[in-house]
Amino acid sequence: MGSNAEIPFKLRASPRDLPELMDGDCSYEDFRGCLRSLEQINRWLLGYRPTLAWLKRLPHELHDPIHIVDVGSGGGDLLRQIATWASKRAIAVELTGIDMNPYAARAAAESTPRELGIAWVTGNALVYQPEKPVDIIVSSLTAHHLEDEEIVALLRWMEATAQVGWFINDLERSERSSRMFGWVEKIVGWHRFVRHDAPASFRRAFREEDWARLLKSAEVPQQAVTVEHWRPGRLCVGRWK
Repeated sequence: MGSNAEIPFKLRASPRDLPELMDGDCSYEDFRGCLRSLEQINRWLLGYRPTLAWLKRLPHELHDPIHIVDVGSGGGDLLRQIATWASKRAIAVELTGIDMNPYAARAAAESTPRELGIAWVTGNALVYQPEKPVDIIVSSLTAHHLEDEEIVALLRWMEATAQVGWFINDLERSERSSRMFGWVEKIVGWHRFVRHDAPASFRRAFREEDWARLLKSAEVPQQAVTVEHWRPGRLCVGRWK
């Protein structure tokens, strides 16, 4: 495909056809700088709120500690938020972040206090075999980096692996949200990767009909799944078992 402007918002753009800089070859410094900008964006635009709100619905009878795995953990900011959230509520957790990019574990470890005890794993989640069963799987801003068939495989893995539930926090494909992000970026000035990748991210993102199709392909019972809009610009999919 051609430029961003040539791809209509009614269709989900393929990551193969509309690549992002952070998914390609780059230096560690650029990758880390991009992750730090993304963490700032998540803080300012309330990106952690959907995942933390979903976790508040945790069943009370769960054992301690609760093993939570973050797929596509990047710089580790979501798990740091979850660690703080759990500590304030005296909930014992075991946290694991897994990411295919070898830079991710390094960046996450550099930004995470050791006392939080978060484990960082480099590898493919679909072949990840943890020593302890996984209770909950979360993922944030990862799905839009995947092709449809990869998302279907991820959904199947999450459904088979998570004993209690899973939650995907990602972008909603919206021209309005994309424009709003562009306005904010001009004021703030984030890392150049973010400036380049953000328009592509919104065109690679999702609408409710996309998730209905993907869930059906993955044979996940849709009546057990929630699809929720969160402002600004998020569309999240959750499943409690």
